[in-house]
Amino acid sequence: MKGFTKREQIIILVIALLVTLFFGFKLLIKEIIGNKEEIVEIDKNFIISNDIIEDDVIDDNENEVKTIMVHISGAVHRPGVIELELGKRLIDAVEICGGLKDDADIDRINLAKKLADEEKVYIPRIGEEISDDLSFSAEGNTESNSGKININTCSKAELLLLPGIGDVLADRIIEYREKTPFKRIEDIKNVSGIGEKKFESIKDMITVK
Repeated sequence: MKGFTKREQIIILVIALLVTLFFGFKLLIKEIIGNKEEIVEIDKNFIISNDIIEDDVIDDNENEVKTIMVHISGAVHRPGVIELELGKRLIDAVEICGGLKDDADIDRINLAKKLADEEKVYIPRIGEEISDDLSFSAEGNTESNSGKININTCSKAELLLLPGIGDVLADRIIEYREKTPFKRIEDIKNVSGIGEKKFESIKDMITVK
């Protein structure tokens, strides 16, 4: 460098080197920050996509309708096995089966009863004697082989299927077992209104567990 002393030349070179390093370092930092922002943006998009997928799966599960299969027989127009939404009641099943026949004994059934999967409900006819080979609910209320009603766990509707058992006696049986579960079928005679004669007419249709 003509016109500069050796010392001044060294100072100028050092300054030029520092300026070059400064701008080079600045560009390097800018590039690193840009890459990090790009990575963060990609991660953010990935997380958002995953959230959308998970929300779609949850919505699909919530929208899925659970169904049950029940068997309706007896005094209905179209008896058979039908499919219902979970939570439906006996009256809904009866409507699908074409409704009750004119001789259906509605005083012995509970149309408001909620149904369970694999349940069988028999609609009795007026004056009909219910034989002990009929099976009713599949919820553990009856023995599958004998069709006998478990008086410790059966519903009121099932009690009403027993000959001579009306609303009042059915309520008394349920009230009694809630305080003292039946240990043997003979204990049902402890319920007010059930004497020896009535017990003889239902003893072959009931059981305890």
